[in-house]
Amino acid sequence: MGAAAVEFLPREYGYVALVLVAYCFLNFWMAFQVGKARKRYKVFYPTLYASESENKDAKIFNCVQRGHQNSLEMMPMFFVLMVLGGLRHPCATSALGILYVVSRFFYFKGYSTGDPQKRLTLGKYGFLAIFGLMGCTISFGVSLLRGG
Repeated sequence: MGAAAVEFLPREYGYVALVLVAYCFLNFWMAFQVGKARKRYKVFYPTLYASESENKDAKIFNCVQRGHQNSLEMMPMFFVLMVLGGLRHPCATSALGILYVVSRFFYFKGYSTGDPQKRLTLGKYGFLAIFGLMGCTISFGVSLLRGG
């Protein structure tokens, strides 16, 4: 099944798989940063967000938590667009995926400063990557409808 299952995939689709794994590593790293922030700012489970009336460091913790949470919220869309768009445009999709992963790192780092606006300094380029991935996926869908 292994060779037969991947026989129809373009050889370059391997890049798509590797970019997805890179995002998984980034996600683990962000989760670790949230765990460190929980200890540092004394926000214990099951509390998702700190209350500013109860914790003087609530805003900065919430920014760290929100940076990771937003990345989790975007992950399903990113993965679907990568998997589908990469079937027709594996190299373009992989390049856009790398842009997305790198921009998500800077999105998280900026958000984690406690100033939510800093998430967009370099993090804003993730939106460019998502729109590019949508284009690749639309191209894939149209090519299927036209018969391959």
